[in-house]
Amino acid sequence: MKENKKPVLSRRKFIANTAALSSFFIVPRYVLGKGYTAPSDMITMGFIGAGRQAFSLQKSFLNTGETKIVAACDVYKQKVETFAKQTDEFYAKSANKQTYKACDKFYNFTELLSRKDIDAVVIAVPDFWHAAIAVRAANSGKDIYCEKPLSLTVAEGRAMVNAVNINKRVFQTGSMQRSWPEFRQTAELIRNGYLGDIKLIQVNVGGPPVPYNLPEEQLPSGLDWNLWLGPNTEHVHYNNLLDPVLGNPAWGKWRDYKGMGGGDMTDWGAHMFDIVQWALDMDRSGPVEITPPGVNGADALTYKYANGITMKKEDFGKNHAIRFTGSKGTLDVQRRKLETNPAELKDRVIGPNEIHVYNSQDHYKDFLNAIRKRTQPIADVETGHRSCTVCNIGNIAYETKQYLKWDPVKEKFTNNDKANKMLSRSMKKEWAV
Repeated sequence: MKENKKPVLSRRKFIANTAALSSFFIVPRYVLGKGYTAPSDMITMGFIGAGRQAFSLQKSFLNTGETKIVAACDVYKQKVETFAKQTDEFYAKSANKQTYKACDKFYNFTELLSRKDIDAVVIAVPDFWHAAIAVRAANSGKDIYCEKPLSLTVAEGRAMVNAVNINKRVFQTGSMQRSWPEFRQTAELIRNGYLGDIKLIQVNVGGPPVPYNLPEEQLPSGLDWNLWLGPNTEHVHYNNLLDPVLGNPAWGKWRDYKGMGGGDMTDWGAHMFDIVQWALDMDRSGPVEITPPGVNGADALTYKYANGITMKKEDFGKNHAIRFTGSKGTLDVQRRKLETNPAELKDRVIGPNEIHVYNSQDHYKDFLNAIRKRTQPIADVETGHRSCTVCNIGNIAYETKQYLKWDPVKEKFTNNDKANKMLSRSMKKEWAV
């Protein structure tokens, strides 16, 4: 339930009532000069999910100076209270006041979505909730920033794409590596042929999810466990590692378990396979064959694209990294590190007449700019869905232990009915998409 009963403000009234927040609110943008955001350009945001990742995103969006966070929601009372308190403290400091009330608290995201003054929502909840929330957010007229991996199943990802497109919403996937220079350089080197013909791609991420095996613990006060489980039809008991208390440096281990996450295959795979998709210009497609290890002589999970390029998920000595091997050289990329052979390639300046990919310098401002211009950001919903699909169909290959043929147009396996049934899951009726 919502904590207070005050009436919902329109965006116009909200802007008027918060004019005291900083001095630039009372003068036109052209008077203040470049770098300031006029009140009419400020984007009001609501956060759905107030855990560890949400606090990181909170900082990123507040630092843009282009947003106002007016609401937050979480099924864990202590988390949403802390999130709202930190948001209010930020605005109080900006306004040079002792206190400031800006961020309302909710415990059910549907109430937050009913707010007419919210332009965009940030979805930072476990993967099994993404589709249910994103579809309803799009239907409510909100633009959406959603954490990766985009969805728990391929069918849910496609439902998200459809809802965003039907409602003409702007959607940014939290694949922020696309806004980092080493990954943009990687994509442009590959697309411009500096490595020659790509012979092999190796992606080193962890494996698929495992059955839930944590011991049951006493449910803490302030946590609505049934709502936390949300769309899942299979009940699992509470363990603090699934939803760690604030201050615990561990990431929620829901990622590791079937029915809640996709293991490291989706958690880190959604980042690293995403860069492969980008470099190969496959943002609207994907591989056509998947072979799990031990099948047809494969020594690792192996993908093949229609153009003949082979990609393996295997350890080549660098953690959470990608290696491209081509006829003219090699390229290894990790976060903040790019190594090439020949060595000079990593600093190669891509010329104005060569192929360039979308250039985003800031993943969060890119989303806000796209909202204002009504354009697609660097990691739009289809892109996020396709990259997540690579991870999900890989997990299906692990599960079936069979060679699979994939049709990226129809998004179906052409040789395995059992695998096709794994493209979706049962969901509670009230949250189904």
